[in-house]
Amino acid sequence: MKIAMTGVSGHMGREALIQVMELPFAERVRILLTPKRKNDKLERRLSARYGTRLQVVRGWLSDAAACEKLVEDCDLVINMAAVIPPDSDKNPRASYLCNQLGTMRLTDAVAAMPVQAKFIHTSTVAVYGNRTLAHPWGRPGDPLLPSVFDYYAMHKLIAERYVLESEVKNRAVLRQTAMLYDGIVFANISDGLLFHTTLNGPLEWVTARDSGRLIRNIVVAEHEGRNGGFWNGVYDIAGGAANRRTGYDTFADGFGIMGGSPRAYFTPDLCQTRNFHGLWYADDTLERMFSYQSESVEQFWKEVGERYAFFRLARFVPSGLIRTFLFNRLANDGNAPARWLKDGDVAKVIAAYGGLEQARTLARRWEDFAVAKAEEYGAREEHPFETFKDRMLCHGYDESKPEEEWSLEDMRGAAGYRGGKCLSGEYAGARSKLLWQCSEGHTFSATPHTVLKGGHWCPYCQPQPWIYDRLAKKSPYYAQVWYDSHGSEENYTYSFDKDGRAHAEAEEKE
Repeated sequence: MKIAMTGVSGHMGREALIQVMELPFAERVRILLTPKRKNDKLERRLSARYGTRLQVVRGWLSDAAACEKLVEDCDLVINMAAVIPPDSDKNPRASYLCNQLGTMRLTDAVAAMPVQAKFIHTSTVAVYGNRTLAHPWGRPGDPLLPSVFDYYAMHKLIAERYVLESEVKNRAVLRQTAMLYDGIVFANISDGLLFHTTLNGPLEWVTARDSGRLIRNIVVAEHEGRNGGFWNGVYDIAGGAANRRTGYDTFADGFGIMGGSPRAYFTPDLCQTRNFHGLWYADDTLERMFSYQSESVEQFWKEVGERYAFFRLARFVPSGLIRTFLFNRLANDGNAPARWLKDGDVAKVIAAYGGLEQARTLARRWEDFAVAKAEEYGAREEHPFETFKDRMLCHGYDESKPEEEWSLEDMRGAAGYRGGKCLSGEYAGARSKLLWQCSEGHTFSATPHTVLKGGHWCPYCQPQPWIYDRLAKKSPYYAQVWYDSHGSEENYTYSFDKDGRAHAEAEEKE
């Protein structure tokens, strides 16, 4: 089997490459490395380790020629490249070139192959947007409401739709959940992004090794001819029952290896109360297919604590010093919500808290803040969709019907639930494009699968400007989750100006 990979300098990609190269039938693996100088050393190391079985293409994912060279003569193409927060926040151009345009270029390259490769595209939990414990469970087909001002999620959303609507005959979209990787602590104590986490919001984790194991097992199944039911689906890379947490739990897990806790290091008002991304995956299809989940959050943090003396030594440092010299500094970072409030960045404060008043009246003492317990919301359930079917978000059609039995009436019902219409007069199957109209009057084409199973809707209404307040008033599909963290009286249009400044403009009520 001949395989092409992107993103091997990242955490998931690195693990996937290591594990796929262990497979004797992977006769050639071709990877894409950017021309950055830091990748010179990586190329030498990988070439020395794997020899001629590994081929390296140097270039940018946004370069069509590089993509064509990468995929040439390959059987399988796996896209794991991404520019993630906080880098995507600081350099939105890089996020666009990799997360959006790069994915488009790679998709086009696969579609144009004389004999098409099969294509796996890694997307992200961020396309679902903010969730609360009112509706903590997410699955493919749920509304896609990427958080306001999130470049990463915005570019990933557009790219994912492009893959789903492409001419690639065999493709799969995998939405990665929050990922634990070596060095995660150091990466997250250098930027105010830490405080974007909602304390009582759901978060599900998977390790980079398990993510790599998933890719390996998909490759094995493909080699053995067992992937018949896999291709052309949208899936979630879930971590499983042992890895479902809240934001608070996540801080407690990470700080625990230093002998600390959220209560010791910062106050609850420093964290956003909404406009984050995270949920618990009800979709365990990939685990059932490929059995990749082997590592728990608890095991991961135990290993990190044992591996790095830094964290053991931190146990002997007074928590007050860590709070003063680390977390107070992070709270004053330009990417921290507290700094937005201090600087009067009203648009970001509205998005993160609901407004200046709401931000200023948050509990500043842990004694006044109610910490939610994930277990009380069913986080440890092994098969959540089966157990909590009545708690899932509605998709606006009879989900008990298989795709082969969908009809034009199903499409009209789903469109109406989204506040729009299905304008087509004939139905030719789940993969044949139909004409739709959204609540704002835009007309667009999309396959029934992209809409009903992918959760995508009008490409003109999102991702920016973000008009979710307006859409939720007209769409029960969006309203059912948007109003978990927003008031029905809110009526903002959020946008970036040409200089990258955030704006929140109050619209006149109709």
